[in-house]
Amino acid sequence: MRRPARLFRTTVSMAAAVSALAGCATADSSAPPVSGGPQLTVVAPLGTMAPLPEAPPDEPAATFAGLAQREMQATAQAAEAGAEITAAVLDRNTGQLVTNGNGMKIAIASVVKLFIADDLLLQVANGQTELSPEDRKSLDVMLRASDDSAAEVFWNRSGGSAIIDRVVKRYGLSSTSRPGNGRWFNTISTATDLVRYYDMLLSGAGGLPREQANIILSNLAASTPTAPDGMVPGGVYPQRFGIPEGLYAEPVAVKQGWMCCVGADWMHLSTGVIGLSRRYVMVIGSMQPAGDDAARRTITDAVKTMFPGGRI
Repeated sequence: MRRPARLFRTTVSMAAAVSALAGCATADSSAPPVSGGPQLTVVAPLGTMAPLPEAPPDEPAATFAGLAQREMQATAQAAEAGAEITAAVLDRNTGQLVTNGNGMKIAIASVVKLFIADDLLLQVANGQTELSPEDRKSLDVMLRASDDSAAEVFWNRSGGSAIIDRVVKRYGLSSTSRPGNGRWFNTISTATDLVRYYDMLLSGAGGLPREQANIILSNLAASTPTAPDGMVPGGVYPQRFGIPEGLYAEPVAVKQGWMCCVGADWMHLSTGVIGLSRRYVMVIGSMQPAGDDAARRTITDAVKTMFPGGRI
């Protein structure tokens, strides 16, 4: 977790009508305002995304019936708590993508460690570099426990912001950009770009060989309950918010991100792959002017609203 001195973000507005449609009360007048404007739920195929996987023969057909409405409800509930959320869920078998229509750009904090690892492992696959046993241990702890010191070492070793340029080019991430101040945690992206990244990582369409991609995914599946964070009291931060706690009945492989303070807001970002066959990809982010405990509850509650029973 980092505390940026200054950070700009672009948002797509929340609609007051969403709250009415979802049957939620208006936020208390003492809460910080949430921007107004049209906000629609979008259900769409991914079009030119990576090739879709084949479903295992024993896997039942699944639909996203009702998910669009539940995303609207989750968005309204978060707005009532003073938060703005962005969410996208992909069924890789059907290509169906469901979002809450909020395409806000945010600094993705520790989620950029996916890009750092991806770029490094491609260098290994291409014979451009080697990982010592100490490097491999650092890579694992960077992905599992979100270790910042390992990220800093690999970021500097591989050219800093040039890492983002290379990953953006390979994965076609049109809304992702290098950090304006050169610090890895201020890399900018969107929920749909991150979904695209995961989908192409899984299919190999982003250029990372399967063996290296599996190193990333196996580490995400072993994500630790807490992460070292020298910026918070006690030096550790709970990182089970969002997908892990909300989809508690599913196997998940996740990379989490958090940052304070973006203006008055805590940023939380929960991303990952869901299901035994890696069928689903989900990204959800929140911006909320609240304490970290409350902000973590908000993003987790949003996932629980979207997926009652803890399962897709």
